[in-house]
Amino acid sequence: MSGISRDEARRILDLDGAELQAAISEAGRLRERRHGRSVNLCWIVNAKSGSCGQDCAFCSQSSRSTAEIPKYALLPVDELVGAAREAAAAGAVRFSIVTSGRAVREGKDLDRILEAARRIGDETGLRLCASLGCVDRGVLTALKDAGVIRYHHNVETCESFWPSICSTRPYSEQRRVVRDALDMGLEVCSGGILGLGETLDQRVELLEEVRELGVHSVALNFYVPIPGAPLEHVRDLDPLSCLRVVVAARLMMPERDIRVCGGREHHLGDLQPMLLGAGISGMMVGGYLTTPGRPVEDDLQMIRDLGLIPDTISGDD
Repeated sequence: MSGISRDEARRILDLDGAELQAAISEAGRLRERRHGRSVNLCWIVNAKSGSCGQDCAFCSQSSRSTAEIPKYALLPVDELVGAAREAAAAGAVRFSIVTSGRAVREGKDLDRILEAARRIGDETGLRLCASLGCVDRGVLTALKDAGVIRYHHNVETCESFWPSICSTRPYSEQRRVVRDALDMGLEVCSGGILGLGETLDQRVELLEEVRELGVHSVALNFYVPIPGAPLEHVRDLDPLSCLRVVVAARLMMPERDIRVCGGREHHLGDLQPMLLGAGISGMMVGGYLTTPGRPVEDDLQMIRDLGLIPDTISGDD
């Protein structure tokens, strides 16, 4: 099923009132047609935190940030496996090992991650993901061999806005990682962060980017300003602007998994159930890299109150 055009998506971002409600209803119908009543939950572990040499303006872990966050080297294998067990017990079906820094390369850190991946697969049944930066094909092959199913690598924003966000790597490197992972036979989750100061046109440009890359899952994050981060003073989102982006993503990519990750609690509050009506098929639960989420029990209750069903490890998303 083909989605709406880029121009049509841009018009979605200006809708209000009855027209917006109609678009939300259409996005909800498309979501139900593709995903039924199932909602897929993912969970991450911040496996290596802080001290990143990249200068991404949104990130509290970047070289430009003075935010007070935990900083530590790669966690031990037992802690990574323990986090996966916690995720499975809470109802997540996907679990991702996430590290700070430009890229994990072959060596002791990668060996530890591969050992953890094998154990997590053997002991939990979770669908394992990894987000280790701008890795090369050799690392992607090793991850796949260790049981990683999906590689997560956000392009973060659109190409035209990238110079305002990062100067330590080119946008072409963002695309290269996604394409390499797809070429290696891995599923890919990729998306970006909304509310960094980009225009509405640039929000659609980001959605078009991930559509053209052909990723399996589209991750949408809503920027939460963190004291000490370079963009700490940006206030560029409200609940309806978040919903409009979700609707546009679903109408552009009716067959893809559309999941909301960071920032939904901060920007939507009591309106979070509307995300499920507006087209998302998955959510990140259990907290984010350096900011907390809300209790998983609240998310599970929200899903059930809407007559939807959290996906299970034995099911398909």
